[in-house]
Amino acid sequence: MLCPACHHNGTRVLDSRPSHEGRSIRRRRECEECSHRFTTFEMIEEIPLIVVKKDGTRQIFSQDKILRGLIRACEKRPVSLETLEKIVNGVERELRGLGKNEVMSHDVGELVMERLADIDDVAYVRFASVYRQFKDINVFIKELTDLMNKS
Repeated sequence: MLCPACHHNGTRVLDSRPSHEGRSIRRRRECEECSHRFTTFEMIEEIPLIVVKKDGTRQIFSQDKILRGLIRACEKRPVSLETLEKIVNGVERELRGLGKNEVMSHDVGELVMERLADIDDVAYVRFASVYRQFKDINVFIKELTDLMNKS
C-alpha cells in the first residue's frame, strides 16, 4: 500500500473493523517511512448490477445516486445519514438477492419508497413526487390519501 503523503510502499495496519454493514473492512494504516496515518477500505468486487431505465437505456446501479435522492427528500427532516445508508444497502441487498444482472428502475424506486414510507411520511411524499413525476395536484392528493390510509 502506497502512502498518500510520501508514496513509500510500506505501511502497517493499526486497526481493522467491519464497515458498511459488514460489506467492507475499514483499515487504519500508518506509513513506516513518514508516520502519516490514513484509512483504507477493502470491499468485495461484485458483478455490476444494471438498471434498465424507463426509456430502455441501461446504467450501472449507483448507491450514491439513490443516497443523493434520499438526502434531498429528507432535507430538514429528522432522518440520520446512517438510516439513509441502511435504506440504500437494504435495497441493493434485496436487488442482488433476486439473482438477476438487470433490474428495472421502477423496481428500484418502489423498494426505496417502501422503506422510506416506514421512516418519514414527509420525506416519502417528497421522494414520490420526484420519482413518480406528479403531473398535477390531483395525483399528489391521491398519493397523500393512499399514505394516510396505510397509516
